[in-house]
Amino acid sequence: MAQLKEETVTEQTPLPAGGTRSTERWGARDLALVAVFAALVAASALVPGISIGGVGVPITIQTLAVVLTGLVLGGPRAIAAVGLYVVLGLAGLPIFSQGRAGLGVLAGPSAGYIVAFPLVAGLAGLLATRVLRKRLKPRTLWFFLAAFGSSLLLTHTLGPLGIMINGRTSLSAAFLADLAFYPGDILKNLVAAPLAVALHRAFPDILLRRAAAQGAPAPASAEQR
Repeated sequence: MAQLKEETVTEQTPLPAGGTRSTERWGARDLALVAVFAALVAASALVPGISIGGVGVPITIQTLAVVLTGLVLGGPRAIAAVGLYVVLGLAGLPIFSQGRAGLGVLAGPSAGYIVAFPLVAGLAGLLATRVLRKRLKPRTLWFFLAAFGSSLLLTHTLGPLGIMINGRTSLSAAFLADLAFYPGDILKNLVAAPLAVALHRAFPDILLRRAAAQGAPAPASAEQR
């Protein structure tokens, strides 16, 4: 009897009778990855930002670290990692850009961008997992589209809303101010996409094999054979 050919993976989730794969439980490695990437986002805030215009929101490389976290870890773990970073910053650790900390940052013009961080990482991660599961090529292009699409949908909507509310400006003025961040955002996504591809090649156990296992076809049941 001919056997179904599947991509060889080292980790596969057992299939229940219905043919869908169960959600994998997180282990020590998952928690370690969450902690490492939360630290990466925090470390990226140490790089001095570039102040532009009068909105009080600097250009930083934090968004690069955020989308990279999503592309490398996948949705749930990326949300956990970047969410942990945000929670620790709001709790008082000086890990936001320019050494800021505490709930007071939510009253500043950067509030919308900070709120968007875990959401962007989560959406980029979900899209990256789908790219890996569907084996879409070229992977670097699809990763870039996942990262930039997530930024466009979330960063560049929540960010201007924060500027409008806390900066007491009009919505149109806030969105015009946000346009200054687009070139840097595109550049950072262009860097994050090939870097994520390289990390998946070097460490396929992080997400590549997991996504491949989730995307593998279910074996035929006895009634179907």
